[in-house]
Amino acid sequence: MLDDEFLKEFGLQLKFYRIKKGLTQAQLGDRVEISEHRLSEIERGRCNLTLKTVNKLANALNVDVSKFFKFEE
Repeated sequence: MLDDEFLKEFGLQLKFYRIKKGLTQAQLGDRVEISEHRLSEIERGRCNLTLKTVNKLANALNVDVSKFFKFEE
């Protein structure tokens, strides 16, 4: 999988769990202390992020980190 595809798939997973929890980008951003704009960029696969941020997102959504990496084939 190419890097761009990987980031896009990660972003789709993040968006899925955010919506499933009933949160807006602004609400989730507040929980993990990142801007709504940056979260939007992550969800669209346009932004690389640290493992620390991935962990914060998982904790804020109360999901296991591995859920973000279960991509459709």
